[in-house]
Amino acid sequence: MKKLLFAIIAFGSVVSFGQVTEGEETLVKENTDTLDGWKKGGYFSLNGTQVSLTNWVAGGENSVSVNGLFGLYANLVKGSNTWENNFTMGYGLMKQSSELFGSSGGKWIKTDDRIDITSKYGRRASKSWYYAALMNFRTQSTAGYDYAVDDVTEISGFMAPGYFLTAIGMDYKPNDNFSLFIAPITSKLTFVNDQTLADAGSFGVDKAFTDENGTFVEGKRFRSEFGGYLRMTYKVKLAPNISFQTKADVFSNYLNNPERLDVSWENLIEIKLWKFLSATISTHLIYDDDINISIYNDVDNPTVATGSGPRVQFKEVFGLGLSWKIDQ
Repeated sequence: MKKLLFAIIAFGSVVSFGQVTEGEETLVKENTDTLDGWKKGGYFSLNGTQVSLTNWVAGGENSVSVNGLFGLYANLVKGSNTWENNFTMGYGLMKQSSELFGSSGGKWIKTDDRIDITSKYGRRASKSWYYAALMNFRTQSTAGYDYAVDDVTEISGFMAPGYFLTAIGMDYKPNDNFSLFIAPITSKLTFVNDQTLADAGSFGVDKAFTDENGTFVEGKRFRSEFGGYLRMTYKVKLAPNISFQTKADVFSNYLNNPERLDVSWENLIEIKLWKFLSATISTHLIYDDDINISIYNDVDNPTVATGSGPRVQFKEVFGLGLSWKIDQ
């Protein structure tokens, strides 16, 4: 994890000499003037793919997928004060089967599901530094499953988990393209609004147990952590029609294994092909020491977990489709 943190910090240091973006929070281009007042806008994109095979000797399956991304922002500048607000919601589905459109066709499988709300207030301390406070809420909208096992047993859901983070610190903003928020005082709350998952101790909450009297004690649905937090965001125009954005979040729990960092790192490249047509490539890397992921390495029983533990999560998505942006 120390190597991973070093890589993120080194990356942020190098790209800060160029110009980069705030993760998927802004497929939006904000105005760069410094006049007081509100700047508002939003974006919507819809990407899809479809594959149909007939007597295809190379193999494969018919499939269709769709992925949507929706976001809004509202930023206020008033004198020495700034207030930035962002809302992002993404959802994606895929259906894959040799009988895709028949009665025996496969089920829709979720490929993306997130709700992310961030609000940050800052007051100028010097030319590039701000006293700042940030709040962030993250969850998902529908149930998730481990399809390596089955499509019945839920492994996540709305507010399972849900994360609410509040942080106080300093924000370094030398320009509109780069921000480094450093918060030594941070509260991170984890919610698991599903008793079955809470009993299993999912997402770091205390799991269920039987006490010395033989009484069953349910798992807790809530966990509180106190620590330090760092958020780096950066955006750049690589070409008139190509933009790149990155966002890295790092959290350390002072009270429990502070050296085991929770990391979330998002990248997005958008290529504008036409007024309402664009191609996007996005990646998302996550490491959370409190999330145990099942390990399957038994060749004879591939659906039987042989263990579990924290592991690096990684997702890459390529999309081609329609996109709209509104800026005020």
